[in-house]
Amino acid sequence: MAIHFKSITSLLSNHQATTILMFLLLLFLLSPIASSADLCHPDDKAAILKFKKNLPLWNSDGDCCDIFDCDQTTHRVIRFVLTHSNLAGTIPDSIGDLTYLNTVLITKMPFLVGEIPQSVTKLKYVDSFEISWTNVSGNVPPFLSELKNVWILNLSYNNLSGLIPSSLATLPHLIRLDLSRNRLTGSIPESFGHLVSPNSQGSLSLILSYNMLFGEIPKSVGNTNFNQFDVSRNNLSGDASMLFGALKNTWVLDISRNNFEFDLSSVSFMTHGLSYLDLSHNKIYGKISSQIMEAIDLQYVNVSYNRLCGKIPSPWKLKYEGLDNTSFLHNRWRYLVASNALDAHYYPTIIS
Repeated sequence: MAIHFKSITSLLSNHQATTILMFLLLLFLLSPIASSADLCHPDDKAAILKFKKNLPLWNSDGDCCDIFDCDQTTHRVIRFVLTHSNLAGTIPDSIGDLTYLNTVLITKMPFLVGEIPQSVTKLKYVDSFEISWTNVSGNVPPFLSELKNVWILNLSYNNLSGLIPSSLATLPHLIRLDLSRNRLTGSIPESFGHLVSPNSQGSLSLILSYNMLFGEIPKSVGNTNFNQFDVSRNNLSGDASMLFGALKNTWVLDISRNNFEFDLSSVSFMTHGLSYLDLSHNKIYGKISSQIMEAIDLQYVNVSYNRLCGKIPSPWKLKYEGLDNTSFLHNRWRYLVASNALDAHYYPTIIS
């Protein structure tokens, strides 16, 4: 027997009927039929449609908020994410018209070429800017220093060349700068010794590895408390002792495969938090201070292929095992640990 909605509501009180009607209305508003309206802001929609000339991302048949994250209130696109794509082309100027972005993440796109457009300077709200694992080329643009809200700037694994702009040190909130795996030349800017972010609290990361940098590390860099400092696989030279200090908060220090030359005997090691230390393949001389044995968080140490002498400190007070003789090979030790660098027994062997 059919029961009409009108007959049901007649059996209910006015309050109950109103409650049911409101519930049914809510179900309708949440249904695909009701939510099919285009939520994308017209300005953002116009900007993304311009991408067609450079990257065929999207067409006007759908809602741009279906492929990009939008603010639930304003419906402005706030995250621009393109990853693991074989799309070919260049980064369009119209990316700068997405003025409410807080995140730009373009990565693992091997057929993306061309230069970073200056229009990105219009992205005043961006706090994370990453273009990595692409074939984007040209110089690291000095105009990136206009992104005053950026905390993270990652341009690693690209085809960038030329000098590192000193103006990047003026980014007031920067806590991580990664320019590794490019073809950058020149020296590390002196201004990088003044990277002080109120957000960092000793957690600044500077990663410049796998480039063609040369010259000396500016002494001013020693004034900055880095969480991670990696300049490995360059052609840097001179003194790097300013990177050490018992009061520093450095977790990762990698200066391997350069031409650094300084006396390791004179440095104080970071005993709290240091977990990764690679000084290998340089011209570092002197002895390893026994103070390093207080760095109980160390998980990796490599001082091989240097000119170190004296004894290898022992016993090590490590939480994690994994330290062996390969960490010390090709130096000028008077003694070599017999089987494991954690052993206290030495044999008179010179490693060269």
